[in-house]
Amino acid sequence: MNRLRFWAVVLLLTGTVVLLYARANRNLIPEREPLAQFPTTINGWSGTDLTIDRETLDVLGNGDFLSRNYTGQGQPAPINLFIAYFPTQRTGSTIHSPRNCLPGSGWVFDSSRYVDLKDANGKAHRVGEYVVSNAQAKAFVIYWYEAHGRSVASEYWAKFYLVADAMRMNRADGALVRIVTPLASGEDESQAKARAESFAQQLAPMLTRFIPG
Repeated sequence: MNRLRFWAVVLLLTGTVVLLYARANRNLIPEREPLAQFPTTINGWSGTDLTIDRETLDVLGNGDFLSRNYTGQGQPAPINLFIAYFPTQRTGSTIHSPRNCLPGSGWVFDSSRYVDLKDANGKAHRVGEYVVSNAQAKAFVIYWYEAHGRSVASEYWAKFYLVADAMRMNRADGALVRIVTPLASGEDESQAKARAESFAQQLAPMLTRFIPG
């Protein structure tokens, strides 16, 4: 089963690359607002931009990126928001899975699952939730892939829809949204989970200005 899944992924990724190169000159890139204009205040949380180093930008490729720490009055821990938007996804400019990025930074996955999360407007989003640790530090992570009004937690389904939408809509744009909050001293996972989910519920409806539907 693992071998079958491996070859299915290889074929899917190969097909993605071939199709996107074949249609590269015809990709539609919709108008949108830059991520630098994303609200710095979200439901009582105030954000401060973080600098993304050149090495990381080189790995990410061509796109629009936001890294920002939000702090809330009376909140025991901050929330880090990272958004990566790619106007077209070709080799060198594709969304990177948190499963690859976080371990490269020294974090290991203690648990993971996919859940449906309803935003403040009642829209359901399929998201991934992780608990990660690095030595004594722990954090709760929510992430999803956002493209064309669709929220997807699985990177394999994100690739599938990328191919389908490139054929159907001539669009290959998409984004990764990631929310990370550390577990404060004496805090359990459920408290960090509630904090991250509440933030995500307020954040999600704001994305349409920056990630076209």
